Amino acid sequence: MKQYLVLGRDGKDEQALERRMGQRPQHFEGARKLKSKNNFIVGGAMLDDNDKMIGSAMIVQFETTDDLNEWLAEEPYINGKVWDSYEVIPFRVADV
Repeated sequence: MKQYLVLGRDGKDEQALERRMGQRPQHFEGARKLKSKNNFIVGGAMLDDNDKMIGSAMIVQFETTDDLNEWLAEEPYINGKVWDSYEVIPFRVADV
């Protein structure tokens, strides 16, 4: 499977945290679904110096780019406008 580092950066407006918390249950449900299919490797919230959530980092893997794009099209943090921007970087987890 091809692996990817996904970095999503939250919006900086006053409603950003509220949007994140509103979409969080659906986001976690999706991550659990990915994990059950061996697509989710690790993920979590990115924090600022005050431990405030400002984005997300995930390492995921998919058989095809189409599978990756299908997941991205359904990701609640994208559709719910939690992530103001995101990037997908090809990645390889070290076998240690």
